Amino acid sequence: MSYDADVIVIGAGLAGLAATAELVDAGRTVILLDQEPEQSMGGQAFWSFGGLFFVNSPEQRRLRIKDSHALALQDWMGTAAFDRPEDEWPRKWAEAYVDFAAGEKRAWLHGQGVRFFPVVGWAERGGYDARGHGNSVPRFHITWGTGPGLVEPFERRVRAGVARGLVQLKFRHRATGLSRSAGTVDTVTGEILEPSGILRGQASSRTVTGAFELRAQAVIVTSGGIGGNHDLVRANWPERLGRPPERMVSGVPAHVDGRMLGIAEEAGAHLINRDRMWHYTEGIQNWNPIWDNHGIRILPGPSSLWLDARGKRLPVPLFPGFDTLGTLEHIMKTGHDHTWFVLDQKIIGKEFALSGSEQNPDLTGRSVKDVIGRARADVPGPVKAFMDNGVDFVVEKDLGSLVRGMNALTKEPLIDEAELRREIVARDREIINPFTKDLQVMAIRGARNYLGDRLIRTAAPHRILDPKAGPLIAVRLNILTRKSLGGLETDLSSRVLTEGGDPLEGVYAAGEAAGFGGGGVHGYRSLEGTFLGGCLFSGRTAGRAAAKAVG
Repeated sequence: MSYDADVIVIGAGLAGLAATAELVDAGRTVILLDQEPEQSMGGQAFWSFGGLFFVNSPEQRRLRIKDSHALALQDWMGTAAFDRPEDEWPRKWAEAYVDFAAGEKRAWLHGQGVRFFPVVGWAERGGYDARGHGNSVPRFHITWGTGPGLVEPFERRVRAGVARGLVQLKFRHRATGLSRSAGTVDTVTGEILEPSGILRGQASSRTVTGAFELRAQAVIVTSGGIGGNHDLVRANWPERLGRPPERMVSGVPAHVDGRMLGIAEEAGAHLINRDRMWHYTEGIQNWNPIWDNHGIRILPGPSSLWLDARGKRLPVPLFPGFDTLGTLEHIMKTGHDHTWFVLDQKIIGKEFALSGSEQNPDLTGRSVKDVIGRARADVPGPVKAFMDNGVDFVVEKDLGSLVRGMNALTKEPLIDEAELRREIVARDREIINPFTKDLQVMAIRGARNYLGDRLIRTAAPHRILDPKAGPLIAVRLNILTRKSLGGLETDLSSRVLTEGGDPLEGVYAAGEAAGFGGGGVHGYRSLEGTFLGGCLFSGRTAGRAAAKAVG
């Protein structure tokens, strides 16, 4: 029987590159397919902030953060809240991933030239009890070079495989079917799309110019999730998160459409936890979009006053940066799709970061000088650009003008100036006293006990209505689509399973297509910094397992 390669990998994102790199190291021949043009190699990881979850890292220890495997596993399990029969493999993947994050993960990446920003971020702080959701300590490590810096070593390894004659890159090849011979899935069929010279992330042509059929001993599916397909997001939206949003902005391009998940399911794969998903509540419309309906996420510090569409503060502990899906659930039960941050220039200058490699040119460009310049600026350049040009931003000197600007951005005037003033004044009274009953004020002071937050992420407590801290700023926040937390069920060798629990012979899956491992390694919620790492861990596992199987 004749094969075109030992293994076919469908999807040239980070998981696909990691799998292909491992296959190359094992001396296997690979065909790497992707429907997008070559300039989009690296997929969504390229656009990312490069955040990675490590446990007890040197960076943590230098900042006197006491972390441990036991604490990280407690946090993961409390966050995931696994409670379904189909969570058997996701739970095993979670245990394996925490082992990886507390073990060889950092050394493995460091050996490939990946370096990390010295200040560790504290994402998803939770705010419940010790066994509940959230990171007990800071664990969010930013890659020096952000997303491109993380993609780089894996792309380099793959291109070395091309030079050795082990890898064929077939871009503009869109898979449409998986089929089998003698009981094993070994054939990938699809369409060849016309060449495209668009820039990375822009919409490419869907004009079909031909067809293909390729055969291999194994197929690895690394095609991503559903975040660009808003109809599919709404179709899978869980009742526990309230009604689906009428309007969302996209954190990923439209080609992240979930088509390959359906194709794998038709071939016999078991798709589980499709109602588990991860969308952000701090989305803003990109004033300089790359793809249609392009949204950017604000990575906020803890000080902004978070209000619902009518100007009422969100309940405890739904503060900025504490519980993404808890906040999403609350918002979707208010009857409105948007919320507001109200803050001042002192807060925005210290606490606002924007997610994405293109929004962080200093970190992406590995420029120490520019990083220092950002820290010294009143407002970082990318954030100032949104203040000046972003349609979701209102900047005014007084509260009355701010409220009028906020109401001008919505279909009806929902914010009452007098009520909002009472809310802010009440909060400001708590700030001037070292004692407080306001748990957000407690959280701000608690954050500043951590050196990393005190240095670069949390403004000194002050009154929002203090003219010296102005001007006042309001930011309309949109729901931002991003990740699928469910996916193709896989065992610990990344073999795709059937509904009956048996391996679908010849098929492996990794990355978001596999729920970052097992069909849902995160359970219901994420601890952040775990999506890129999940792509790397599951991609590496799939590549090594497939290499062994076809050897």
